[in-house]
Amino acid sequence: MKYYFPLTIAVSIMLGGCQSTPFQSEKSKQDQNSTLIADTATPAEVSLALLSDEANSVMHPIADVEFSVSDETQVTDDLWEDIKAKMAFDIPQNQRVVSQRNWYVKHASYLDRVAKRAEPFLYYIVQELEANDMPVEIALLPIVESAFDPFAYSHGRASGMWQFVPGTGERFGMKQNWWYDGRRDVIASTQGAIKYLKYLNGYFDGDWLLALAAYNSGEGRVRRAVKNNARKNKPTDFWSLDLPSETEAYVPKLLALADIIKRPADFNIELYDIQNKSVISQINIGSQLDLAKAAQLAELSLAELQHLNPGFNRWSTDPDGPHYLVIPNNKIEKFQAGLDKLSEKERLAWQRYQIKSGDSLSQIAKKFNTTTALIQQVNQIQGSQIRAGKYLLIPVATQALDSYIFSQEQRIAKKQSQSYNGTKLTHKVKSGDTLWDIGQAYKVSSKSIAKWNGMAPRDTLKVGQNLVIWQAKKSGAAANASSKQAIMRNITYKVRRGDSFARIADKFNVSIKDIERWNGLSSRKYLQPGQMLKLSVDVTNNI
Repeated sequence: MKYYFPLTIAVSIMLGGCQSTPFQSEKSKQDQNSTLIADTATPAEVSLALLSDEANSVMHPIADVEFSVSDETQVTDDLWEDIKAKMAFDIPQNQRVVSQRNWYVKHASYLDRVAKRAEPFLYYIVQELEANDMPVEIALLPIVESAFDPFAYSHGRASGMWQFVPGTGERFGMKQNWWYDGRRDVIASTQGAIKYLKYLNGYFDGDWLLALAAYNSGEGRVRRAVKNNARKNKPTDFWSLDLPSETEAYVPKLLALADIIKRPADFNIELYDIQNKSVISQINIGSQLDLAKAAQLAELSLAELQHLNPGFNRWSTDPDGPHYLVIPNNKIEKFQAGLDKLSEKERLAWQRYQIKSGDSLSQIAKKFNTTTALIQQVNQIQGSQIRAGKYLLIPVATQALDSYIFSQEQRIAKKQSQSYNGTKLTHKVKSGDTLWDIGQAYKVSSKSIAKWNGMAPRDTLKVGQNLVIWQAKKSGAAANASSKQAIMRNITYKVRRGDSFARIADKFNVSIKDIERWNGLSSRKYLQPGQMLKLSVDVTNNI
């Protein structure tokens, strides 16, 4: 007999020293000018990569995980039917709604892929909306916001399934630091979205369409549009307001989706089947845990575990919490039993490091992909003073960093390794650098630099950070002059603990593909400490 603990039941059950609990409470919004780097600005702007089955299978491995409720239970209820029965919005058949609906109907395969992405989370979202007496149609909002991609990031710095900018995310309870970003945590961001939308609904006297418009462009902007119409004795409903074009399309997108869900047969659409049952639960893990170790205990691939727990930026959970993981219900029993057998030291891997002359805590932390605070905590160090010759105990990843493919570092490396037309350069950020200054120096736009590096134009740059720059290829004398400046040397590099393809490529200003080609390797396979790599390096760029 297996035991399953749905998220919606307010219970607290202890099995083998690990607690399974319902999700706890904890959104907000991108600014008007933000456009998703992922795939969700407007239907017409959805990238071809998203519509590609190959791209979808790489970026969303969770779609292949079977979320059975139990071996003994036959589930026949359809979640879409439940949503349909509870819909309350009036859906006008005006041109703005119909044009958005036509796009979705034309791209039915896109709806299938989004539904597969939503499958682990949609039941939970519906239940939370019901518990808060909110319209069930809001469960479709992550389709508009992010195509249900918890890793979506916009040019306006909005992140996660519900697309919060940093400030609003913090305002509605989402912790954000080096280890963890609650805006991408499906549970924390859903609770935040509910809080924010409830606030907006009250702010606009119960008008849900105005609340949704404000979710997209901010309550101040919508309030000004309402007041402007009121001064002119014009109607103040959503359809009558003068709002930015993105917002004017935003609400119709949601209503178009609701219309399709309500009557799919009318549009010859067959909705991807999602069971009307809880399939995931939140497990209290007590303290910091390596994600690779957690995946092993749950009998999931590391990518599958990371996709269920996208809030964690690095190779482990945040040492200061939240101390929970989302696990499929049919994996809980084994996960709990395995976790109970782990000692505190077995939760992470450890390395003994002898402090060298000139070392600082921040340098050591960067070397081992951790934080100064955690090294201080583990070694009971107060302040920043350390002595050469002494030893530190450093918590490190149990697997090669490349294997944590959805960590922030690996997602950025994947973005930077993409090819574009032109010549690829690497710029190391110096003190005082801005994207605008760098763009001027290389004669490219700051928006392009942001795109090449998986960031937003307003993101803060860090000294020492490497940025990929693509310049138009030079011809004739200019190209010859440029090539004469490069001094190439073939070197052999010994892989160290904690190294990854991305880290080595970054260190020597080469591409991951080059390392693969020079060594007959695949970046899908992990590097081993002591392994020797052949590299061709421009020494003028690596001094």
